[in-house]
Amino acid sequence: MNYSVYILKSGKDKKRYVGCTKNILRRLAEHNNGLAKSTRNRRPLELIYTEGFENKSDAIARERFFKSGKGREYLDKNNIK
Repeated sequence: MNYSVYILKSGKDKKRYVGCTKNILRRLAEHNNGLAKSTRNRRPLELIYTEGFENKSDAIARERFFKSGKGREYLDKNNIK
């Protein structure tokens, strides 16, 4: 898979963060080392879910879904917390 949609859980406020990347290990390290502005104050972050995609447009569509109300409902219903 070329692209991954990932969900992180904050150890500080227990909230989820949804993102998309080509290199999940590098991106997780960036988040946990404070290099991502959006999660800098929410560390430590734990990877709780990933999905792989062949192309960027499909990955971005799934990321947007997870960030929507229906997507958050889906995550809660499937116990991705």
